[in-house]
Amino acid sequence: YWDRKLWHQLTDVLVDFFNTPASASQRLPLYQRFILSFSEKINQLRFVSLGLLAATQCSDDQERLSFLTDLATKVNKPASQDAYVYALVVASDVKLRLQDLAGARRDLDTAESILDSFDSVETEVHATFYRTNASYYQAKAEFGSYYKSALLYLACIDLKSLTLEDAQSRAYDLSIAALVSDSIYNFGELLLHPILDSLNTPEHSWLRDLLFAFNRGDLNAYNVLENNISKAPLLDEHKTFLWQKISLSALTEAVFRRPPHDRAMTFQTISQETKVQPHEIEILIMKALSLGLLKGSIDQVAEIARINWVQPKVLDMKQIDNMRIRLKDWDSSVNQLGNWIEGVGKDVWAA
Repeated sequence: YWDRKLWHQLTDVLVDFFNTPASASQRLPLYQRFILSFSEKINQLRFVSLGLLAATQCSDDQERLSFLTDLATKVNKPASQDAYVYALVVASDVKLRLQDLAGARRDLDTAESILDSFDSVETEVHATFYRTNASYYQAKAEFGSYYKSALLYLACIDLKSLTLEDAQSRAYDLSIAALVSDSIYNFGELLLHPILDSLNTPEHSWLRDLLFAFNRGDLNAYNVLENNISKAPLLDEHKTFLWQKISLSALTEAVFRRPPHDRAMTFQTISQETKVQPHEIEILIMKALSLGLLKGSIDQVAEIARINWVQPKVLDMKQIDNMRIRLKDWDSSVNQLGNWIEGVGKDVWAA
């Protein structure tokens, strides 16, 4: 291939060889003494892929960062910006391990601005960006941003490529982030994601059950599962916030269960539904309104909340059954109204 200048075929052979575990000790010398000599003649994204495999053999992260920085510089050309982003993002991942969060953020922001300018890019590049972005937000304890980036990463990969341990770790971290984030009150995308099935184990099933309890505002289920919270330090730290969050969920669920024409609720009724003290109900409703979970108004004098909209969310089987009952009631009401109109207006219909 070298003699005939068949660069594409040569690249294929090298990628296959580098992906062989037995090649580990030869990757770095082969990259430095052979691949660099014709690096500009091959696909730059695949050149970066070979460089990343060679970088695994660097002695430490400091050496690896220097290697990846040089690699990113080599492909930083107008025609190979996708390869530049790929190398830059992997370099930022190394910076995260070296605790250089500010440097990692600068690289990720640069990569993001370039990615936004593309009409399309290889899935592998996007996946690497979202994975590293998620790692950054996790390190910064920015749970809402971590949650979104981690889900975007999972959307870019084949879940079968993850080991069971990796899938469980990501599902666990996503679940914790969803629960403790002060900006996420709808877990629908996570509850429907197949990665959550990896938590169906004796060790982690309580966390999956807790997510579903929050989704349906089930205070009884929360009380049963509450003893498990101490197993997760982050949840234990946010225990007071978790109670406030499930109280909001219980409020939205109480409103959702009611038909649209019967959503004027007294503070006393809300207190019974949410187990929140009567003097804290107004604050609870105002919080729900400010977060966009509900729309409506509060009559402070009469102590009545008039709700005209509740945020949609994923329904479990019990909630779907409640909707079925409501639809049957609505159908019965429509039939009764039709019969009444027919009985009162006989002469009109006859005319």
